[in-house]
Amino acid sequence: MSDNQRHTILRFAIIFLLIAAGFVAVIVKIAIIQTREREQWLAIAKGQIQTNQLITATRGNILDSAGRLLASSMPQYYVSMDTRVEALHQGKDTLFYNNVDTIARGLARIVGDRSAAEYKQVMMTAFRANKGKGKIIHKLTKRRITYTEMKEIQQLPLIKRGVYKSGVTFDNQHRRVKPFGSLASRTIGSIYGDGGYGNAGLEKQFDKELAGHNGISTRQRVGGRWENITVKEEEDGIDVVTTINTDLQDIVETALRERLEMVQGDWGCCILMETQNGHIKAISNLDRCKDGTYAEMMNHAVTRVEPGSTFKTIALMAALDDNKIKLDDTIKVYRDGWMYLGKSKHTDSHPKDTIYTVRSALAISSNIALAKIITKAYDGNAEKFVRKLEKMNLRDSFYSEIPGADGPRIQIPEDAVTISKMAYGYSVELSPMQIIAFYNGIANNGKMVRPMLVTELRKDGMTVKEFRTETIKSSMCKKSTLNDIKLCLHDVVWDNKLGTASVRKWGNTIVAYKAQSDLVHIAGKTGTAQMFIPRRGYSGKNHRMTFVGYFPEENPQYTCLCMIENPKNYPLYDAGFDCGNVVRQIAEKTIAYSDCYDIVEGNLFLEKR
Repeated sequence: MSDNQRHTILRFAIIFLLIAAGFVAVIVKIAIIQTREREQWLAIAKGQIQTNQLITATRGNILDSAGRLLASSMPQYYVSMDTRVEALHQGKDTLFYNNVDTIARGLARIVGDRSAAEYKQVMMTAFRANKGKGKIIHKLTKRRITYTEMKEIQQLPLIKRGVYKSGVTFDNQHRRVKPFGSLASRTIGSIYGDGGYGNAGLEKQFDKELAGHNGISTRQRVGGRWENITVKEEEDGIDVVTTINTDLQDIVETALRERLEMVQGDWGCCILMETQNGHIKAISNLDRCKDGTYAEMMNHAVTRVEPGSTFKTIALMAALDDNKIKLDDTIKVYRDGWMYLGKSKHTDSHPKDTIYTVRSALAISSNIALAKIITKAYDGNAEKFVRKLEKMNLRDSFYSEIPGADGPRIQIPEDAVTISKMAYGYSVELSPMQIIAFYNGIANNGKMVRPMLVTELRKDGMTVKEFRTETIKSSMCKKSTLNDIKLCLHDVVWDNKLGTASVRKWGNTIVAYKAQSDLVHIAGKTGTAQMFIPRRGYSGKNHRMTFVGYFPEENPQYTCLCMIENPKNYPLYDAGFDCGNVVRQIAEKTIAYSDCYDIVEGNLFLEKR
């Protein structure tokens, strides 16, 4: 072997040994990194890539039927300072100290939640904390600022040079706002905090659709500076389109509020529904506050109560439909009351013995007459009566989009006398929403439809889901029964002698009109129920007043209910005058608002659409 060959082999051997040694060194270094130096390198890595952060999706809007905002998430911002920005610490920190006074004055002028001196002190504290390895990011403003304010702040010296020079960031927070204030507030609902989940009303019912899906971002060190890197894009929430009309909502709430302030009721509820499709155009729930004002606090529209005399129409429909009685049949009522089975005494507010027809008994709302009609029609058998109501779908829950809505309570009683009380609305419970659905069925020629609050879900202006009118009962009763009931409800408003929602008289002189209107004919029923007071029983001085009716009577387009709890104008309370007056005002203004009616010389004409 030549010397050259030996030298070549030696060189390759040395190279191989060096490569082998390097490989061993790498393996050793990896082992060291994974053991002794593991925490050190993890810390360095952590300094290069920060913890994932949520990108909050914008919650969807809740809109009225015309597309106007009822609830929306408006962007607002906190102003913060990131004291890690290297530019602020270069040289003798001149970039920071040369601009801190100007920025402080600008923030004081634009935001106004601190003085210029206070803003300077906050920024100085933040800056010095970084020197001592204190807090990294400091919130400068106490309140959230608007988008307009943010754009103005971004033009301040140093800040306008961007986050990598100033360290000033704007943390986006979405605040839930209701542009129309308290209008339908309880029905719209609310959310926990500004970025929380729905806890009431439509906000809760459609929380999943409204909320959308949050994204994920991470902050990484790239090329010597920090960058926000999106890992997963956020998906904003879907819009919910309601049946509510903001203009009609204002009409309804104003009329209810004014009457509540007059009678000082504990609470009031008012619902306006389109007859044919069941769309709720307005819904107001007002509770009396400690200072005597009224505000939306509880959703009484879907809370069941004893309906009182509005239930008489239901009871009479059952008896008429079962051919147990006719409108011109007569019933005798007594000044001193009527005792059923020697156990249950029934009284009227009418002060003399009288003989009524069935039709006039409903017009004057006689408790005795209805108790006698129903106990005789069903032989005192409450189960037969309840089964008839069941066939009319009156034990259905009447689902609405409001979470926690009460179902009806119409149970078969164990005792023999309760049926006589059920006849005029005691020992049964219905919510105002269920009451109006029944009367709306009468107005809709016997077709009962489910009340609706939402028509569609939209994404970027496009419909993704549509909700249609649902029929509860295609025919509540026979056509002849329906015609009889309509005659009775007409008399309640238009029989000036007997109708409980007709007129108020002083002697033979009419001094006030109740639900009667020259502009629009209304038919309906009053209800006055004694309230049950715990540990005291039913009170003769505490009442729940109701009027529910439809209009125009000749061709119903709307059904409206007003209920007022515990008015303080005892003994002058009057469901026909107080609640009937509210419905009359709403009917007149709704007709004036609508473009499908024409009023000529005081007469109402329904125009073709």
